[in-house]
Amino acid sequence: MMRSVYIVDDDDPVRGSLQGLLSERPEHQIRVFRSGDDFLESIEPEDGGVLLLDYHMPGSNGLDVLRLLGEQRSRFAAVILTGQGDVSVAVQAMKAGAVDFLEKPYDPYHLLRVVEAAFKRFESDTGQQERLKAATDRIDRLSPRERDVLMGLIEGRANKVIAHDLDLSPRTVEIYRANMMEKLGVGSLSEALRVAFAAGMVPVP
Repeated sequence: MMRSVYIVDDDDPVRGSLQGLLSERPEHQIRVFRSGDDFLESIEPEDGGVLLLDYHMPGSNGLDVLRLLGEQRSRFAAVILTGQGDVSVAVQAMKAGAVDFLEKPYDPYHLLRVVEAAFKRFESDTGQQERLKAATDRIDRLSPRERDVLMGLIEGRANKVIAHDLDLSPRTVEIYRANMMEKLGVGSLSEALRVAFAAGMVPVP
């Protein structure tokens, strides 16, 4: 599986060194940018992966890029590259959404370990986000009453009790329940509950 790495650094030798080192891994697909502004202008909605982001750059610095990414930030596992001793910058970077930081000059093997760890975290987070979105999309198909019936079932209430609580007839609850199952694309209550849990309707113990 190809893994995308985005190198954003205005220093030509540093950018070349990073590209050369990471190119040794055949699964890495590398794109390089001379500035944070170039990166922000070039990325497409389908882009995502590990972002090696220099802090000190003309124009938008590393922290600016993280902030300007906005909602797109979840598509990138950002590692901030800082000068030695820039502890406050590292703290700000982590608060802004970076998963790690590296001080220059960096050890090549340590860099590779940090990139690998960033990929593992990114892939885990992305998978979780995709599962959440898929489940949420299915829940969003439900009408308010169908969602009420689902919540009643989640809480373990029988159809008659749900009907009483919602001031509906048991037959109407059965119709809502059947429609709910069809819209969720499930064949059993247990499958419906799994979708509800995946969508965050119920806190997982």
